[in-house]
Amino acid sequence: MPNMSITGGNSVTVTSGLSWLSIVRLGLVQAALGAIVVLTTSTLNRVMIVELGLAAVIPGLLVGLHYGVQITRPVWGHKSDTGRSRTQWILGGLALLALAGTGAAATTLLFEHSFLLGILAAIIAYALIGIGIGASGTSLLALIAMKTAVERRAAAATITWMLMITGIIVTSIIVGAQLDPYSHERLIAVTAAAGIVAFGIGLIGVAGMEAKPSVDQKDEGAPTSSFRESLQDVLQDQEARLFTLFIFVSMLAFATQDLILEPYAGLLFGMTPGETTSLSGTQHAGVLLGMVLVGVSTAIFGKRYLGLPRSFIVGGCFGSAFALAALAVSTQSAPLWPLEVNIFLLGATNGAFAVAAVGTMMILAGKGHKSNYGMRMGVWGAAQAIAFGLGGVLGTVALDIGRWLTASDALAFAAVFTIEASLFLISAVVATRIGQHVATRSATLSNAAIMPGE
Repeated sequence: MPNMSITGGNSVTVTSGLSWLSIVRLGLVQAALGAIVVLTTSTLNRVMIVELGLAAVIPGLLVGLHYGVQITRPVWGHKSDTGRSRTQWILGGLALLALAGTGAAATTLLFEHSFLLGILAAIIAYALIGIGIGASGTSLLALIAMKTAVERRAAAATITWMLMITGIIVTSIIVGAQLDPYSHERLIAVTAAAGIVAFGIGLIGVAGMEAKPSVDQKDEGAPTSSFRESLQDVLQDQEARLFTLFIFVSMLAFATQDLILEPYAGLLFGMTPGETTSLSGTQHAGVLLGMVLVGVSTAIFGKRYLGLPRSFIVGGCFGSAFALAALAVSTQSAPLWPLEVNIFLLGATNGAFAVAAVGTMMILAGKGHKSNYGMRMGVWGAAQAIAFGLGGVLGTVALDIGRWLTASDALAFAAVFTIEASLFLISAVVATRIGQHVATRSATLSNAAIMPGE
């Protein structure tokens, strides 16, 4: 039930927001998204390189395309703001993602007969994958932000992202078991089945959620009708601009390390492919720990300390910079350096800053002069997608240039790790200026429910 109060002669309605069970249900939709995406960014990549014998750059460029297409996220966010229902964009995008994922799997048959037909079909499929992710994911985060109490948003981000990781893990295990003995036809059938199951989970997760009340009256008001006007509201907001810069720089640093950590462990520490894969598992275990720490802390103390998510962002960025600086130092001490401990620390600090950033994103999404949650989520989602697309490429390019200039693997890796650490330090500095007024507005909304009428 909403709490009602009269302050200054005006009626203000504040609701308690979504229950934890409702947040988990919406998190399952994000898990469904991750379940489909992992088949196209992981399983299909391997099939193209190993079974089809294509150059590794082909799936790399296709994955880059699906990130690049997500620059359209502000468009889909605005459409969900101005449309009759965010649910239709969530489910529509999820359905498109499932169909496009199946289409991408079907290109394996085309590649067997004609490289040209295969690559043309793959380009279309991966472009549609990017659109599906953008439309569904942006609208989903906007819906969660609209319906969740401010003090619960960081915890909601943790739940959502952990469920997404869980969806990826479960899908990888189940699909992996179903793909043997491998055939292109089996890949298509399994991908289609995964898409159907994911859509069903999404349908169950989002059903009835939009009918729940938003956390304040402004969110129920008429949204901006013009794309340009809504985008201008974001660009004129200094905090929104700073947060866009933070998302881009921090996610660029986050993504740049992805493709070079395992080669680093193999070249300087002599680890086998199995050992480097286990090292990646160590990093993800750290990520989960960092996420849990943020989620539990904000769930327990979030209402009392409304600036807690920003503190985790700043601390996580500084911690990530420290862990990467340690990796740069380790290049001179390999293979004696405690690499597993270093990588675990990097994962934990990465997880803490990333999930706190998503929570802050949800808080800032409601700070517009008009109800344009989708537009704000779209702008930040586009910045993240561009950073992820560039990060993998820039990391490998910087490494190759460093090896060419120095003729030393150790110095080249040290240079790249130092650059990444510097990016995280810049991110931390930017983060200190973000959200300074979030706590004030959040406290106002919370106090509105308990202040006596004047």
